[in-house]
Amino acid sequence: MEITSVKVKKEEREGSRMKGRASVLIDDGLAIHNIRIIEGKNGLFIAMPSTSREVENENGETVTVHRDTVHPINPEVRAMFEEAILNEYNKTE
Repeated sequence: MEITSVKVKKEEREGSRMKGRASVLIDDGLAIHNIRIIEGKNGLFIAMPSTSREVENENGETVTVHRDTVHPINPEVRAMFEEAILNEYNKTE
């Protein structure tokens, strides 16, 4: 698997830890959009695209559950994505 293209759009909003969004093209054949770039306590990290929905828990309470729609399966692939996206983020004006 090879990341063949990375596009980053910076988004600076007052009071928000989110710093931008990225789209990644894999093997010139699969696109992943809406990867968020977030400022954490230890620097920037990425958050993969996700959805949320309300479900009832075992106590009968309604809670919101977040689930990644696309995500790396192992640490090596996550590191590959993070490095490619953050490198492009740092080059973007």
